[in-house]
Amino acid sequence: MDWLGGPVSLTLTEARDRAAVVSDVSYDVDLDLTDTATFGVRTAVRFTVLPPTADTFLELAHGREVRVTVDGEDRDDGGYDGRRVPLTGLATGAHEVVVDARVPYVTDGDGMHTMTDPADGERYVGAYCGMDIAQKIFACFDQNDLKATIALTVTAPPAWTVLANGATLESADGHWRFATTLRIPPALFVVAAGPWASYRWEHAGLPFGWHARASLAAELDRDAAELRAITEGCYDHFAELFEEPYPFDSYDQVLVPGLNWGAQEMPGCVTYRDEYLPRGAVPEDLRLFRAAVIAHEMSHMWFGDLATMTWWEDTWLQESFADYMGYRVAADGAGFHGALLGHEVGRKPNAYDADRRRSTHPVAPEAEDVPDVDSAATIFDAISYSKGNSVLRQLVTWLGDETFLRGVNTYLTRFRFANATLDDFVAALDEASDRDVRSWVELWLRTTGFDTIRVERDEAGVPVLHRDGTRPHRIRVTAYDDGAREVGSELVDVADDPVPLPSYAGLAVVPNSHGETFARIVLDDASAAVVATGLCRVDDDLTRAVLWTMLFDRVQTRQLGPDEFVDLVARNLPGERSATMVSSVLNRTLGRVLPLRVPAAEAPAALATLASACSTGLEHATSPDLARAFASGYADTCDDPEPLLGWLASDAVGELPLAPALRWRAVRRLAALGALDAEAIAAEGARDAGSDGRVGVAAALAARPTAQAKADAWAVVSDPDVDNRLFTSAMEGLWSPGQADLLAPYVDRYLDEAPTWAARGQAFAQVVGRAFPALLLTEQQTDRLRTALEDDLPTVLRRQWEDRLDDLVG
Repeated sequence: MDWLGGPVSLTLTEARDRAAVVSDVSYDVDLDLTDTATFGVRTAVRFTVLPPTADTFLELAHGREVRVTVDGEDRDDGGYDGRRVPLTGLATGAHEVVVDARVPYVTDGDGMHTMTDPADGERYVGAYCGMDIAQKIFACFDQNDLKATIALTVTAPPAWTVLANGATLESADGHWRFATTLRIPPALFVVAAGPWASYRWEHAGLPFGWHARASLAAELDRDAAELRAITEGCYDHFAELFEEPYPFDSYDQVLVPGLNWGAQEMPGCVTYRDEYLPRGAVPEDLRLFRAAVIAHEMSHMWFGDLATMTWWEDTWLQESFADYMGYRVAADGAGFHGALLGHEVGRKPNAYDADRRRSTHPVAPEAEDVPDVDSAATIFDAISYSKGNSVLRQLVTWLGDETFLRGVNTYLTRFRFANATLDDFVAALDEASDRDVRSWVELWLRTTGFDTIRVERDEAGVPVLHRDGTRPHRIRVTAYDDGAREVGSELVDVADDPVPLPSYAGLAVVPNSHGETFARIVLDDASAAVVATGLCRVDDDLTRAVLWTMLFDRVQTRQLGPDEFVDLVARNLPGERSATMVSSVLNRTLGRVLPLRVPAAEAPAALATLASACSTGLEHATSPDLARAFASGYADTCDDPEPLLGWLASDAVGELPLAPALRWRAVRRLAALGALDAEAIAAEGARDAGSDGRVGVAAALAARPTAQAKADAWAVVSDPDVDNRLFTSAMEGLWSPGQADLLAPYVDRYLDEAPTWAARGQAFAQVVGRAFPALLLTEQQTDRLRTALEDDLPTVLRRQWEDRLDDLVG
């Protein structure tokens, strides 16, 4: 594909200047998706120019055959430079600009994404927007505070179903017309087109639907009842929480191929990664996370779609709220009461890591700290999501739920179909509460880092809580005997003064035991000893999650050696009762601890220890979900091919059917061990001819421990047309553990070539950055990374590389 340079990143100054000139925007968008190389688009943009007049511009990225008409006057290409259409000499008042163009499809998930399903040859197209990506689809004023109505028509192959923001008004012979949206920013525009398998129903007078690729029809049918129940439970619960009714005319949810985000909150038509609909049994951790994501995206219908941030410094105002509400409503509305566990042990540790790096930022930074949209892309991170979620949990604990919701409802009503800022939200909370909300906000949202809550003992053995920091905390403290049995629990306020806990004298104590706040926890020696020997016996799932997160922090900050940490995992994980905990601890250990703290020479021993723990856990698993979690961990770590070959031969793990995802994990590990050659891997691909098989084959081929296999994998990822899923899978296979010598040349090649790959766009730059070598770099390689950071790098990639360097040396 002939990749042009990425779109010019809109600056804060440009956005403010344009918002002062332009108002009353509406779009008529006509798309033609019948061609397979480019799509046709005609956009009629109607708007008002405000006094005093000034020149401005529309954005349209990568347009071809561009024709521009202004108020009926043909202006040829209108001075279009491949990125922007200048609008000059417009008088005060109403105007119409019509832009015709052909635009290339993309395969990287940033724009009009196209994918042909290898399972059946069917083609799918999706307009994946967000940030400043709408301009890759139609000509627009691509910024949040120029909300507009959008009228859409689409021409597509007659056998396709087309889904969009508005309800379908007409569909015949491949021609579709949709209801005009209410006022939304261009970033929330969506189209999803293809021969979808669909499950539709009505609830509360509204049409609902779930949709997936035709080749996933059986999986959609399998999960339809659960997906419907989650959707209805969340919808009904939001109706109780929010005074503003659901603001749109329909609610479709589409499991789409190639999406870079986990999901996108497009009004009336939410898109999700189709990995959320796996073949085979759905693991417990995925079911819980999927429910939380469904609730997260639905909450955006209010936080983000109804009331929208003005500029990107208030990303938290959408994402932190959606993350908080997602886990809350998944439990309270949909009945998935274990969902929060995934946040505490799977996502919150990432926020602690993020808050230690040079790139840390306040949950709510100042507007000037986000000077352009490329910079904004870097704050869609663990601070804006997981730390923000945690901070809001603390705010609700501090304010009280009733007061919090009263402020929330004032805010949503006041800014319905409008734009808002942090100050607007704080004003609404101020009106609802008699507490000093503004001071709380300054301490929690406008500063970086986190406090430490330490447990110490006085001479009588009474535990005393000390806070190192400046923020107030309301937390639960739970006490345990020497056998890790709970003997007491209470809420306490921790601020400037020490907090003695005389009723817990001689007992182990765990502060923040339900994760109510965002702070580092440091235990005294007596409490730490109970944790080290009895973590798996702690009854409460959330408390165990908090303790694992504490251990992750200790190994990352080098207060706990990686060998000690691995031994703790080996002692405690086989007795774990939660499959989500098992998966999260293993994912963190393999994805963070080993690549950042374990030298290459010591990695095989660490993997062997983890494999033994997983084998024990699998042998004694008390549920299919636990067995699947331990089997996945074993497939990632074992160094003996025979058990995995037995799984493939029997298509089972003991009595447990071998799900396709687990089979591919085993295939990849066998390939990395040199136990499967290219022919055997191809045979596995032949028995799984769909998209999972395609990426599974790529990962397994790349994992083989030969120089030729690594060279072949590099050719795959270096292809300028490689799609995001194939790139990710090949890279994951390439960086297989235990192959440091073989991979050494590719560390340098990655640092040399990744900047070119990342130039494709913000989201693909995220994909490239996440593909950083998954091994502990040598001192020489670390110096090479420092040198690479001296170059002119794409903004998103630079942020990820700086983060990796900080994690390596921190």
